[in-house]
Amino acid sequence: MTSDDLLARHRAVLPSWMPLYYDEPIELVAGSGRRVTDAQGRSYLDFFGGVLTNMIGYDIPEIREAVERQLRTGIVHSSTLYLIRQQVELAEKVARLSGIPDARVFFTNSGTEANEAALLVATNYRRSHQILAVRNSYHGRSYAAMGVTGNRGWSASALNPLQVAWLHSGERVRGLLARLGEADRIDAAVEDLREVLATQTAGDVACLIAEPIQGVGGFVAPPDGLFAGWKKVLDEHGILLVSDEVQTGWGRTGEHFWGYQAHGVTPDLLTFAKGVGNGFALAGVVGRAEVLESVPAISFSTFGGNPISTAAGNAVLDYLREHDLQANAARVGAILADGLRAATAGLDRVAEVRGRGLMLAVEFVRPGGTEPDPATTAQVFEACRAGGLLVGKGGLYGNVIRMGPPLTLTEDEAREGLAILVDAIRSSVEVPA
Repeated sequence: MTSDDLLARHRAVLPSWMPLYYDEPIELVAGSGRRVTDAQGRSYLDFFGGVLTNMIGYDIPEIREAVERQLRTGIVHSSTLYLIRQQVELAEKVARLSGIPDARVFFTNSGTEANEAALLVATNYRRSHQILAVRNSYHGRSYAAMGVTGNRGWSASALNPLQVAWLHSGERVRGLLARLGEADRIDAAVEDLREVLATQTAGDVACLIAEPIQGVGGFVAPPDGLFAGWKKVLDEHGILLVSDEVQTGWGRTGEHFWGYQAHGVTPDLLTFAKGVGNGFALAGVVGRAEVLESVPAISFSTFGGNPISTAAGNAVLDYLREHDLQANAARVGAILADGLRAATAGLDRVAEVRGRGLMLAVEFVRPGGTEPDPATTAQVFEACRAGGLLVGKGGLYGNVIRMGPPLTLTEDEAREGLAILVDAIRSSVEVPA
């Protein structure tokens, strides 16, 4: 079977709003370490990891063996109506690592479901359907999660079960707060929160949901300390803080295990997904018992926290901690970030190289300003693939190259990928004389 045959079959049975990467889409048929192979036998260094999900890499023996041990028991599924040892053990680890006191954990299948569960908990706890969310955010594809997503490209419906008020993100490249310094941006964002509460809400808001680094939004990060500034105001009103750690969690940022820790504050609820399953469907929400226990009716998740996915999750967390992958993310990420900044200095089409650890992005603009340049971004994207490197795209305007390699990335692989990326940028962007 050729890739063209599979592409035709894909288009015949799957919806057109499911995008495929690349002008000539590829099928991945094998993987090992940080590399994948397509159906034509071409090998690629993977700097996107299935959208930051294959966090440990491919074909990792410790994870494979943990899943195989569970498979050999014959119990692939039992539902949460029965005790699941792997689930309890993983919940204990997540609760301990979360930094949230007296924590409880509810497992789901995806980040969308985790955020939906957090919204369910927060609205029940506060008896209010009013939500604060952040412009340029992304929280998922379900009804309520889409309702708090502040990115029009991902808002497939204008209908919303929630009453949402929007806050400024505090980004540096564009927007009302971009002209300000970091400290002034925090003050302005906090003032914005106070004004929104006073003018756009009835006062009894349930929660603020925010990403420490906006994933789909292009790895845009607010100044460190913004969450703390926000939470001081939230606490005055009894409003919960939900930190969406679907992309920022598990040490990916290098400096911290969770993205929220850059702000010196602890959230009331934390959602997680992606990397913890290393490709197996695993996600959830963790929060203070008082908050998570506020759901007034019976609820469970048929597949959330099933024996197979939690066996993988336990192996992932054990591997992550035993190999200190957070420190590796900081060390190897610095090679990429420093190399990219040095290589793109003076290129007027590169607005910013940003990110932390192994969560990095390059934003492209038209020369002489901050107008987004998605065309150049697409050229860089395709050139990376031609050079043997898989990266992602994102940003509100589709003008950001995103990178979230496995946290096991080596220094040599970082330099290899950096060279391919720099060549792709220089072949797509006119270099000043």
